[in-house]
Amino acid sequence: MATAMTAFPADGYTARWQTWDGDGDETVTLRWENEGWTAIGEVGREAVSYVLRITSTWSVSQFLLFRDGDQPDLWLGTDGAGRWGEVNGAHREDLDGCHDLDLHVTPFTNSLPIRRLQLDVGDTAQIVTAVVDVETLGVIPVQQHYTHVEPGLWRKTHAKTGVSVDFRVDEYGLVHDEPGLFRRV
Repeated sequence: MATAMTAFPADGYTARWQTWDGDGDETVTLRWENEGWTAIGEVGREAVSYVLRITSTWSVSQFLLFRDGDQPDLWLGTDGAGRWGEVNGAHREDLDGCHDLDLHVTPFTNSLPIRRLQLDVGDTAQIVTAVVDVETLGVIPVQQHYTHVEPGLWRKTHAKTGVSVDFRVDEYGLVHDEPGLFRRV
């Protein structure tokens, strides 16, 4: 039996985080549009904005990153089966098999695999994630493990290094606090 999470309100939802040291913040707003979710994030310290289009089952379908203008600095799309491409139509073979996207400047992207997988307590899933560097615009595939440790507690482990972080989530599957990195405000 999969772990059920609370459905987001029909009129949308907004979450805010502050960096652990207090020198940065983020606001993400979720809206239901065109039979899926649109997440719009504003990250203060890094001065970036992003738009994630997410299916009703929490698979990423499109990602746009804005650093310094009205046009996206990075645009990626996926067919939902792990095949990624860029705005110019170029197939990103190196990202094949990635079903989630990870931005280290936000805790929000941890919610993508948590909501998509809906693991029971004690279960672990190994996934390949497209990790985006907002400074260089580089995108690389990274193997990660997500473990549902106990109700409301998850662990993300970098498969190659073994480095892991535990974090609590709310009833929606959004990160509350990620010790040393982010806290909910």
